[in-house]
Amino acid sequence: MEKVLIANRGEIAVRIIRACQELGLNTVAVYSTADRDALHVKLADEAVCIGSASPNKSYLNINNLLGAAQITNADAIHPGYGFLSENAEFAQRCEQANLTFIGPHSDTIRFLGDKARARDALKAIGVPVTPGSDGELTSVDDAQRIATKIGYPIMVKASAGGGGKGMRLIQSPDQLPKLFTLAQNEALEAFGDKQMYLEKFIDKPRHIEVQVMGLQDGTGIAVGERDCSLQNHHQKVVEEAPSSIDPATRNDMLAISKRVVEELHYLGAGTIEFLYAGPHQFYFMEMNTRIQVEHPITELTSGWDLVKAQLLIAADKPLPQPRAANGYSIECRVNAESAGKITGLHLPGGNGIRVDTALYQGYRVPPNYDAMIAKIISYGPNRQAAIQKMLVAIDETVISGINTNLDFLNRLLRTKQFQEDQFDIEFIERELLNTH
Repeated sequence: MEKVLIANRGEIAVRIIRACQELGLNTVAVYSTADRDALHVKLADEAVCIGSASPNKSYLNINNLLGAAQITNADAIHPGYGFLSENAEFAQRCEQANLTFIGPHSDTIRFLGDKARARDALKAIGVPVTPGSDGELTSVDDAQRIATKIGYPIMVKASAGGGGKGMRLIQSPDQLPKLFTLAQNEALEAFGDKQMYLEKFIDKPRHIEVQVMGLQDGTGIAVGERDCSLQNHHQKVVEEAPSSIDPATRNDMLAISKRVVEELHYLGAGTIEFLYAGPHQFYFMEMNTRIQVEHPITELTSGWDLVKAQLLIAADKPLPQPRAANGYSIECRVNAESAGKITGLHLPGGNGIRVDTALYQGYRVPPNYDAMIAKIISYGPNRQAAIQKMLVAIDETVISGINTNLDFLNRLLRTKQFQEDQFDIEFIERELLNTH
């Protein structure tokens, strides 16, 4: 593996380019016409325009991406997160073109992308799952029958879903026909698939995810866990590592996650997500077959460079030994709330602060893509130290020319509930959105 094409944009493309450079790998950036002046284009060794601003004509266009790899003689593709990172067809097309896909095999992505099938298979190997439907559903009648057996409230979810699409909370039998149909129609439009499944709704849980790595020899590694409970409409806002769950449950989660990686012969970086309802009460949600947005907090607490690890695993090279896990890290996602030119920019730094971003003075934030424009990450010896560092960093951050969520992040981190670690996945929507 000598030349890596990064099939992505923004801060994750910049992050991958830097990891490649540290390993002596050449890089190819791809960009849409809206991203001609983007930072990842400037940092890569080569850059290829792959289409117009619409993602379907550029970053989601498999033929254009493979064409860019061919004309630049790239021998590997890193998909980052989002876009085609969990697309089994893209991984398969890379394999067929003799390109190293930096991620799991296409068959693994296809299997885990079928949420209902994956849930049933993991249940069979002893992974605790939320009580729910066995197999996929397409009819309201079947959904009503199973919901009565499980008991309300329930969640209906798209089998091929993600990002909160094709998902509805159903509190009572009279709500089911309408909400099931709405979720199914949304799933069909977003994913081209109307298969659904039901799960028992767990009230006020924590969202805990385990970072895993699968090696070429079949060994699985559970690197550590993160708390991703602070969400707004199923989109993560703030993440922490490690979580504050009880040690016995943490050990169980890590052991089960390692077993899943080895049972599935999983390759590369992945994340296994759970709902945590209390000691010894945790339930598998899904497995993401890519690097996560929030990977930096695990890097800081574990000593792993997860992106370099992805590249080394794909090249079948040994990984360096990480240090023992220690400390505490918090990540805040900085989102643009408008498009426009960055007229003023000051990013925080100093002891215990990391910023992952593709912003620069004069950069024009386009309206076509994900709203996240930066990640501020703090690291300290304990949670309170990491919080204080983060508050100072947010106060220091200046992003002029566009609207951002920095004020909201500041307010969230200063709430009594966050300070005292007393929140759940519904906290932001329940307590803060009405006054934001």
